Amino acid sequence: MIYAAIPALAIWLAADLGSASAGLDLGYMQMYDLQFTAAHKTFADYAQVHPEDPLAPVSDAAAYLFAEFDRLKILQSEFFVHDENFRRPKKLNSDPAVRRAFDADLVKADKLAAGVLSKMPRDTDALFASILILGLRADFDGLIDKRDLSALASVRSSRSIAEKLLAIDPTYYDAHLAVGVENYMLSLKPAPVRWFLQLAGAQADRERGIANLGITAEKGHYLKPYARLLLAVDALRRKNTGQARTILQDLAQQFPHNRLYVEELGRLQ
Repeated sequence: MIYAAIPALAIWLAADLGSASAGLDLGYMQMYDLQFTAAHKTFADYAQVHPEDPLAPVSDAAAYLFAEFDRLKILQSEFFVHDENFRRPKKLNSDPAVRRAFDADLVKADKLAAGVLSKMPRDTDALFASILILGLRADFDGLIDKRDLSALASVRSSRSIAEKLLAIDPTYYDAHLAVGVENYMLSLKPAPVRWFLQLAGAQADRERGIANLGITAEKGHYLKPYARLLLAVDALRRKNTGQARTILQDLAQQFPHNRLYVEELGRLQ
């Protein structure tokens, strides 16, 4: 996710794609390829078979969020590269029906995750679902509704759970995204804002953020595509067009229906 873990945008390696099973893996691939209707159906089918798995509704919520990101053009690199989008934020108009469906998914996922964790506090998938719930909520609050304080609270909680999850299982590489996004995205804020955020307990270390994003981009699973897109955005901000082009070319090949990558490659010509 931009503010925290999400939901949630770069790529599985070919070997990962070949071993991916139907269900959540397929749904995330469809989501990153902007096939949102198909992704919702895939997640709904998965939920019927696994009704107690909180990853089913939270993944469906991610598809709603990404659809809004696409509709509102939040995914375009221009949104991230232009600093005024962070310094003079303007509330965007979300679809009320989408917001209701998104919130309903998060409520259901939160209830399921809490039920699992009440019995098995170290259950890694339930902890990851909790990270995603907070991250997706932070993304909607921060990037669409511009409720920065609410987003920040979710970001900090998401990162804290991610650190707990990584202490239990250091190989749960998707969890690094929560740590990476908080540090990287908050490091883009002006210095006085970063100082205030750090006093409030937030982390805004750009180098740490990039390092954690890199781990998810290399070894992650569901969130690998998103982590790689964020690395492409960072490359664009640093005017490293070679690195950005390489990442975007890989994304365009793996997700041919996602026009974003082709458009961004066109900007680099």
